[in-house]
Amino acid sequence: FDTGSSDFFLPDPSCFDCGSHHTYDPSQSSTSTYLGNDFFLSYGDGSESFGMQYNDAVSVSGLTVQVQTLGAAVSYSVGFERMVPDGLMGLAWPQLSDFPATPFIFNLYDQGTLSSNSFSFKLAESGSSLFIGGADSSLYTGSFSYTPVTEQGFWQVTADALLIGDTVIANDQDSVVDSGTTLVIVDPITAGLLYSNIPGAQKDSSVGRGIYTMPCDNVPSNVKIIFAGQTVTIPPDVFNFGPLSQGSTTCIGGVAAGKFGFWILGDVFMRNVYTQFDMENYQVGIAALA
Repeated sequence: FDTGSSDFFLPDPSCFDCGSHHTYDPSQSSTSTYLGNDFFLSYGDGSESFGMQYNDAVSVSGLTVQVQTLGAAVSYSVGFERMVPDGLMGLAWPQLSDFPATPFIFNLYDQGTLSSNSFSFKLAESGSSLFIGGADSSLYTGSFSYTPVTEQGFWQVTADALLIGDTVIANDQDSVVDSGTTLVIVDPITAGLLYSNIPGAQKDSSVGRGIYTMPCDNVPSNVKIIFAGQTVTIPPDVFNFGPLSQGSTTCIGGVAAGKFGFWILGDVFMRNVYTQFDMENYQVGIAALA
């Protein structure tokens, strides 16, 4: 379930490089209709998917869209072949769809199925949750603080600031809240300034583009993102993405550099808050985890 994209696909039985994933077989569905269109989807991490488009009835936790456009993929890139989920369902705005088609979550909204026209995430190593139709009150405390969507496509908002300790690294940045991205990704200048405040940290292109490393015994505990007026501290166990290799004393930082024209607030941010995506009021909210 990806708030950083808008299209939905699953592997077709004929897919030759989809690994051992469960497949979607349109020929076995009495409600499927071939649309006569191919699709090719490419994502920010380089992952790709290619196949054919269908309309079919799609249900998630008892919530059904009778006519939903989805892709039956005949080819996966290595990233999708190796991922744990079978496919990907985009939850971003219809304007971002490459098919183009209305995403499942917005079809639920348009047909008036939802009691509350929003959905919410808790992301964690275990016990993650997607709540469709509002928020799960058992997973957060207090009230939500909201910030408006500034551009419909991605769930794009303005992040107030990035700090380490009391040092402001950058502020007022266009940002995308993206459940489908693992790290927080900022522009290269901001990333360099952040890691210059962490002794021993350095950029390490051998690990991956835009990745920084640091001594495992020097992971900061005071990296903060101010979002919707609230300070979200990234704890060391989340900022530390793990050692370079088993037994290594060098660890990978949870903030990376990228040239997307906006920051991406991925799982390293979202794991520290309960996040609500409000379609009706065009806003994203965060609340403290219970």
